[in-house]
Amino acid sequence: MIARVPASSANLGPGFDALGMALSLWAEVGLIASDAADADAVVPEGAHVADEHHLATVAFRRLHGQGSLWVRSPIPMGRGLGYSAAVRVAGLMLACAQRDGVGADVVAGHADEVLHHASALEGHADNAAAAVLGGVVATTGERSIRVPMGFDPAVVVWVPSFVTRTDQSRSQLGTSVSLADAVFNIGHVAFLVAAFAAGDVAALRHATQDRLHQPVRFAAAPQSQAAYEAALQAGAWSAWLSGSGPTVAALCSLDMAADLAEALGADGHTKVLRIDHGGATLEA
Repeated sequence: MIARVPASSANLGPGFDALGMALSLWAEVGLIASDAADADAVVPEGAHVADEHHLATVAFRRLHGQGSLWVRSPIPMGRGLGYSAAVRVAGLMLACAQRDGVGADVVAGHADEVLHHASALEGHADNAAAAVLGGVVATTGERSIRVPMGFDPAVVVWVPSFVTRTDQSRSQLGTSVSLADAVFNIGHVAFLVAAFAAGDVAALRHATQDRLHQPVRFAAAPQSQAAYEAALQAGAWSAWLSGSGPTVAALCSLDMAADLAEALGADGHTKVLRIDHGGATLEA
């Protein structure tokens, strides 16, 4: 069995822990047959056997999965593109399928269970919900729903060479916010969801403004702030710090994606992606 799970970008600016977007970059995690004499010999090219400390294996064991896993992933680790959520979701899906069998509705039938455990392991639900459901999602942590999209943009991501740790990044945020900042973000999240549904690309730059987390995180990663500003100056519809960073994501039309990618600077590499609308899949 092989689980294929998309990368994701969380927060989308103002939607701290509440919004996520699945991206067209996929981690694959496979179950190694129990009768395989040499696990390393049966993994696909470019994959590696996951040890007991790997995030995929820990998630797999959480639901009593038996056996070994292999992992193959182009999703960069520690860059804010949902690597941990993708491999955790994959491990949980494989454990569910091993326990209950692989059917046509294996993902849909176990989505709630997988989301519950992935969110607990992650500490927040935004990346996990996007990874499972695909598309753009809104989540309360307990329930998640896809946001209807009135357009299908290119997603240009700028990925620097340095990494950030989500737990360390979150520790730098304050434990309270002003009423004005709370109202600001609530309004912008509502405006962003409405803009997505209406296909109003002209509203996106305003809608993705944030006061809760990006100012603090950009202060710690000036290269990321420079890439964010460069994206907007180059004509992106909107841009945001992807998750806790340091990656920056920007939306634009398909025909301007290559030019936008070129404008984001030499301090990192760029990927031109799309929104993944399929979410997690599993095949025997």
